[in-house]
Amino acid sequence: MIVDGRAREGIAEAVRALAAGELVGVPTETVYGLAADADNEAAVARIFAAKGRPSDHPLIVHVADAAAVPHFAAEVPGFAQRLIAAFWPGPLTLILPRHAGRAAAAAGGQPSVGLRCPAHPVAHALLLACAQATPPIAGLAAPSANQFGRVSPTTARHVHSEFGDGLLVLDGGPCDVGIESTIVDCTRGVPVLLRPGVLTADALSAACGQPLRLPHEFAREQPAPRASGTLESHYAPRAAVRLMDASLLRSALAVLGADAPRLALYARSPLRSDAPGVLLRRMPDDAGQAARELFAALRDFDDAGVQLIWVETPPAGPEWDGVRDRLQRASVR
Repeated sequence: MIVDGRAREGIAEAVRALAAGELVGVPTETVYGLAADADNEAAVARIFAAKGRPSDHPLIVHVADAAAVPHFAAEVPGFAQRLIAAFWPGPLTLILPRHAGRAAAAAGGQPSVGLRCPAHPVAHALLLACAQATPPIAGLAAPSANQFGRVSPTTARHVHSEFGDGLLVLDGGPCDVGIESTIVDCTRGVPVLLRPGVLTADALSAACGQPLRLPHEFAREQPAPRASGTLESHYAPRAAVRLMDASLLRSALAVLGADAPRLALYARSPLRSDAPGVLLRRMPDDAGQAARELFAALRDFDDAGVQLIWVETPPAGPEWDGVRDRLQRASVR
C-alpha cells in the first residue's frame, strides 16, 4: 500500500508499523529502503527473508542525526567525525566499531555497523518521529527495497512492484541521487573506500584530512568488513547487461543488422539502428543525472521485455565512479 510520505498521517502510520515489528518502504535521496527497527532482531530477520538476502550480508542503519551514532557505534575516529560534519545528512555510510548487543542482526554478526543519516525530508521526518516514539526507535535498518541482487528502486511504484500491497510504502517522489551511498570503512585507523557513490574520493579525502585508501592496499589478514552492495554481481536487471565502448557498439549493431533481437541500447554517443526490436535511450552526459536515472532506465528496459541491454562504458572521470561501479556489477553473471 502506497501512502503519502509527506503527510503527517503517513509518518504516524509508518511509526506504528515499525514499532509493531513490521517493514516499511522508505524514500531516501539515494534509493528507496526496506526499513525495520534496527534493534528488533525479529523485524530485521523479516528484511532478510523478504529480500531473499543472506543473513550474514549486513544492512545499513539509518539514523536521524549524529547524536544517534553513540547508540550503535562504540568509537568514532576523528576523521570519521569530520566526514559526518561535512556530508551528513547525505549519501555517505560510515562503517564503525559496533557496541556489543546493538543491531547485531542488522550488522550480519560483524563487530562493525554501517551508519548513515539520509537527507530526504520524508526519511528524516520518519527517523525523528521514531526517535520520539515510546519506546524510542534509535535507527532503521534499511537496505534497498528490492529482491537481493536486483535493480534498486528509485520510486514508490518500483517498491510496490517488488512487494505488492502487503507492504506499507511512504511515497516521497523519485530519488534525487539515484544510486546507493558511498561507503567508507572507519574501523582500521584510516578511511577505506568500500563502495563508490556520487561523493568523489577527492572530496572525501579533503573533508577527512587524509587520502582514502582502497581495500587491496591492506594485507589479507586485514580483510575489509562485509558491506552492502559490494558483491561482485549486484544491481542486475533480468536482461543481460554488457558494457562496450562506442566503436564496439556501432560494430555490433552493424553485424546484427535488421535481425537484432529484443535489445536495449543506453549510450551517450549517437547510435542508430533500423531493427524493429532495438530500443534506444540516451545516457545523460552529466554524471549526476546519469546516476539519478540509471536504475529507472534498467527497470524500464526490463519492463519493455528486452533480452539484452548494451551500455556504453561510462567515462573514466572520478565523478562517474559510482555509475561505473553499478554497471560493472550489473553486468556480472
